[in-house]
Amino acid sequence: MGHLTPDPRWMGAALALAERGKGRTAPNPTVGCVIVNDGRVVGRGWTQPGGRPHAEAMALAEAGAAARGATVYTTLEPCAHASPRGPACSDLLVEAGVARVVAALGDPDPRTDGKGHERLREAGIAVEVGANAAEARRSMAGFLTRRALGRPHVTLKLATSLDGCIALASGESQWITGAPARAHAHVERSRHEAILVGRGTYEADRPTLDVRLDGLANRSPRRLILSSRHPHPSGADAPSSLSRWEREGAHDAQRRGKGEGGWGWITSPQAIAQLENVDHLLVEGGAQTAAAFLAADLVDRLLLYRAPILIGGGTSALGEIGLTDLASAHGRWRLRDRRMLGIDTFEEFERVR
Repeated sequence: MGHLTPDPRWMGAALALAERGKGRTAPNPTVGCVIVNDGRVVGRGWTQPGGRPHAEAMALAEAGAAARGATVYTTLEPCAHASPRGPACSDLLVEAGVARVVAALGDPDPRTDGKGHERLREAGIAVEVGANAAEARRSMAGFLTRRALGRPHVTLKLATSLDGCIALASGESQWITGAPARAHAHVERSRHEAILVGRGTYEADRPTLDVRLDGLANRSPRRLILSSRHPHPSGADAPSSLSRWEREGAHDAQRRGKGEGGWGWITSPQAIAQLENVDHLLVEGGAQTAAAFLAADLVDRLLLYRAPILIGGGTSALGEIGLTDLASAHGRWRLRDRRMLGIDTFEEFERVR
């Protein structure tokens, strides 16, 4: 066995802190930071809503003079660029007199990319990179996907019966899964900047798509509808030929705005690349919308909630996704988690790329 160090433990704590900001920091990454001096935590921080303060700045403020000579565990390379919203974290760490910085990942942002670590080393601070790197990549999947692919990280959620149905033949779908599974799904909503359904789901169910859990109600994501026909911008002036959804949906968008709490629209799965300040997108239905995102290979993570019921002849969870042979269906998905939520089974898969 190799020499055991406390680094993975403390980095794990930093990663746990980073999760507190998930879905609230875009376009900034969700970062966690722990400052340890003589085996004791003296400072903790995570990226705050809107992206500032950064995790390191928050942790240093808490640590105060105790940061001198300490080891800093941060899930991402400290930034090297100052902005009107705050100083560079690498400069703050130098000023604080820390002795060592352990980062899980380097920052792909060209304004920092290696420069943060270089500045620390020039100041005589020991720098190590790579602790808990795989976990950090998952933690910052939204930021990294946006940097690498120019789009949000997409999670597709499906709630089905054992035979793969999401509704009865009549369209009735409330509720296939039980209360624990639905609560879990609401926590997932709170960790995304935006949530999307297809036009058919909107017309049939008029879903609220909010977070209905005590303590998290203020973390409801922006709501989006996928529709190839963009609704008229003014409900009051909408021509009579428009559908009920276009008349009432456009009025709702005008009345409530397209910001927080309002509805927005995209006309294709590929249009998610143009969404501003959305690094985590949750797709909740229906079958054709789910199929469209899968066919475009835009799904990075799959959440599958399965109830112990059989429907038979109901609405399938998926439409056509473009597969031409079974061989190409294999090897695409890796199981990350499986657990029971009440009587329902939950499974999480990640796309193998």
